[in-house]
Amino acid sequence: MFEGFLEVGGVSLPRTLLGTSPFIGAVQFGHRARLYQLDLYSNPENMLKIMRTSYDMGVQAIQLLPYPPVVEALKMAREEGLKLEVLGTVRPEQELEDIQLLASLDAKAMLLNALITDKGDWDFIEENLVFIKDNGAVPGLATHRPFQTTEKLLESPVKDLFELYMIPVNRLGYLMDCEQNLTEERTQLRKMILKLDKTIIAKKLLAAGIMTPEDAFEYLKTLDYVDMVALGIASEKEAQETFSILKQK
Repeated sequence: MFEGFLEVGGVSLPRTLLGTSPFIGAVQFGHRARLYQLDLYSNPENMLKIMRTSYDMGVQAIQLLPYPPVVEALKMAREEGLKLEVLGTVRPEQELEDIQLLASLDAKAMLLNALITDKGDWDFIEENLVFIKDNGAVPGLATHRPFQTTEKLLESPVKDLFELYMIPVNRLGYLMDCEQNLTEERTQLRKMILKLDKTIIAKKLLAAGIMTPEDAFEYLKTLDYVDMVALGIASEKEAQETFSILKQK
């Protein structure tokens, strides 16, 4: 399941990505966020261990949040000979610097952070998507609001300027802009996603650790519009368990 590569915008991309949200102690992890900041963000060597274990499990790409310690860990991994491809996320208010940094890391693709996408400033988004492409990477967008933003993108002037679209999706609707009727909304989301016609990267599949990998991946099987997955990993043991289960599905 999600093994191998996809051809996107003339570039071959691995279908499974090592996510890095735990590496920066992202807020969605609640009380664990501070622990992740201490154990991972403050210790690039520990991030390196996770990259190494994930690579040994067959994961050949990283969805890079380009914070300095994470970049340092990636460079250490590459010095060891780990040929990790980079799909980078461009952070708000650091667009120019991040695109140039990711280009220097030979990023195959770059996605504008969800905080940029969800604002819907189409002129600004277009400018940065063009800059990404000019720097030799496949352009993409990420969202925190797959329902609202996808609907807006369908009518937007940037619809044809990006190839990759990263959305949160999980069985619980956690960290998604869902209302009450999940079944009806999921049907609506699927229709919009298929109409948008982009290569879809699923994130938040594990609902920030609330769901087990087994349950998350069983649900993933029902999503015929998902092409790639990004899985945030917080330890070597988690990497072994998560990616071994993914392989079995």
